[in-house]
Amino acid sequence: MPTLMTRSPDRMWLREELLQLLSVAGTLAGLSITAVALLHTVGHADATPTIVDDMLVISALLFLLCTYAIFFALRTRRDTIARRLERLADVLFLLALTGMVSSGFVMVYTLL
Repeated sequence: MPTLMTRSPDRMWLREELLQLLSVAGTLAGLSITAVALLHTVGHADATPTIVDDMLVISALLFLLCTYAIFFALRTRRDTIARRLERLADVLFLLALTGMVSSGFVMVYTLL
């Protein structure tokens, strides 16, 4: 039964891609949580930071779900499940990254 641990070039490329995405997703989840903590430390009184906070928290949650999908994709022995989890991780990562960048735009827009 083929797994991600076999030595075919396609599978090795997929494994390397998932390992790199796992590292980046985990880092960006931590960065999102740090940004929320910093916004709460600064303590703005208007409603805009709460919108940005919500966007960053949702992004952090999506990054976390992405790391879970990657972890299970790396651990499964079924190639079809691994491919589906890889696609799910890609979608979650792109949604979270879009949310994180959008929150930056909202923050900059409100400061101007």
